[in-house]
Amino acid sequence: MVTRVTGEPAYVLHRHDWSESSVIVEAFTRHHGRIALVARGAKKPSSNFRPVLLPMQALLLTWSGDAEIRALKGAEWGGGPVMPTSSRGGDALLAGYYASELILRLLARDDPHPRLFDGYAQLMHALAAPQAQPRRTAGLRAFELLLLREAGLLPALDVATLTLAPLEADAPYHLSPEGGLLASDSEDAGTSGLPGRCWLTLESALTDATPFPALLAAIEPWLPRERAQLRRQLRAWLDIHCGGQALKTRELLHGLQTLWAP
Repeated sequence: MVTRVTGEPAYVLHRHDWSESSVIVEAFTRHHGRIALVARGAKKPSSNFRPVLLPMQALLLTWSGDAEIRALKGAEWGGGPVMPTSSRGGDALLAGYYASELILRLLARDDPHPRLFDGYAQLMHALAAPQAQPRRTAGLRAFELLLLREAGLLPALDVATLTLAPLEADAPYHLSPEGGLLASDSEDAGTSGLPGRCWLTLESALTDATPFPALLAAIEPWLPRERAQLRRQLRAWLDIHCGGQALKTRELLHGLQTLWAP
């Protein structure tokens, strides 16, 4: 019996040409995880898919089939804000593409993560809203943490990984590829460590019933140097689990920053 799924909440992560008139869509769905769909005729000017299959917009998708690539049968707008935009170089839009690329890199197909789907949707809402840059960057850190936890790639953040000793609130700790969350040496504490209280707050937020808002609320009040340190910690950790391959959105951001430089 051919499986048919109707009205599934989803976002388009990526799309590429499949034939002269059709495209393959990589979609992130709430109950089925990341899936691949063929949208036949989507490139035709008359196609109903053409104005709908856009990235970072809430959609309701209908498809059928049990193969690795299913057949997309219907797509409609799921409500909410339009794609993130920015008056300066599209930084919010680029942030949305970055989050989508992380899902493509770190999640296997057909592996549902409802909490992460909700976090992605909340991040898209945050990026689409006019707000200060610190809140956007806090939202990205919150999403990175939630993605790593949902993918099983983040150790417990309330104990030292190798010893399982509880963290000391004022002592510095850092993520290490060799041993997980480790105490930082006094000589490198100022450059590679975050206070234990920060990691404890993050672990508490990750176990919340609504982890993305909890993480956002936890990170946003931090001092700028603490938020910058978390960014460096997570960037190095993500690089390890992405196989050392540079993220395309990061390379693009670096190019834009060079272009904007005075």
